[in-house]
Amino acid sequence: MLVTTNVRWAANETRLYHYGFDRYDAEAATGISRSELDRAADKLVRYFNDDDQTIRVFVQEDDGRVSLFNEQETSHLTDVKNLFRTVFRVEEVSLAFALVFVVSVFIWAAEGPLRILARIVLQASLFTLGLLALFGVLTLVGFDELFLRFHLVAFTNDLWKLNPDTDHLIQMFPRDFWFDATMLVAGLTAAEALVLAGLSAAYLRMRPMMKPLTADQSGG
Repeated sequence: MLVTTNVRWAANETRLYHYGFDRYDAEAATGISRSELDRAADKLVRYFNDDDQTIRVFVQEDDGRVSLFNEQETSHLTDVKNLFRTVFRVEEVSLAFALVFVVSVFIWAAEGPLRILARIVLQASLFTLGLLALFGVLTLVGFDELFLRFHLVAFTNDLWKLNPDTDHLIQMFPRDFWFDATMLVAGLTAAEALVLAGLSAAYLRMRPMMKPLTADQSGG
């Protein structure tokens, strides 16, 4: 739930796109003005959330209005959109499951179930942090290999093999941008898992297990 929520936020956060344009000088790489790139970023975010099958973005160049993306890039963006929509659905299902689970525990209104919930959240948070630590090490020592493997698994074609000398999409979002975005999502997920682990541990410490009453204590 945390990972898919953060991926959804990143996919829809134009400030992340603008950060990439600034850091990796997309204006110089593409030869397109920054205002046109920002407008394209807005259109991409809308495209990832609407029902259009394809995206068409036209930008102003010296010889007039031209298409920002060629046919290969446009087709690849359709694949990217389908992937994002799958991630969005997974996030919605996992969020709904978590809410139903938590609400059910509170409906039981018993100390025992609340402690069980706290233990589950603590264990899941620690497990998440462990996976993130492993992923972080693998990313730092072999991001390019992971990035390649991701594309081979996520896509059934090779439309993602773009030319950085001619294709605007990879010029706007180069390899290093995706490394930054990956680390941002991992960092946000780790921070959220730490908060959940801390809250769960604090609850378990503050509310120790109640011992059952003996016959003498209960007045029997």
